[in-house]
Amino acid sequence: MIGGYYLLQLFLMMVLVGGMAVLSLWLYKKLQPGLSFGATRERAVRIVDAVPMGPMSRLAVVEFGGKRILIAVSRGRVDTIAECPAPNFALPDE
Repeated sequence: MIGGYYLLQLFLMMVLVGGMAVLSLWLYKKLQPGLSFGATRERAVRIVDAVPMGPMSRLAVVEFGGKRILIAVSRGRVDTIAECPAPNFALPDE
């Protein structure tokens, strides 16, 4: 029969390995390349709105370089539909 000491060691090692897996996933998420460490940064591209048009396609409005660009996104393809200047006003807080 398996001794109690062996089962205790097995349980503690499983907890240790599980904890290391959770810690490594957390660190991977936190320290991904290209992202700042914990602080939010200003992004060059911002998705203003997106509307699904079907199971594999959608329309999206993207703001980039002072312009708003309407794009169609489908499986393996992105097409520009229209461009206009981005409005330079902010919505009041509600």
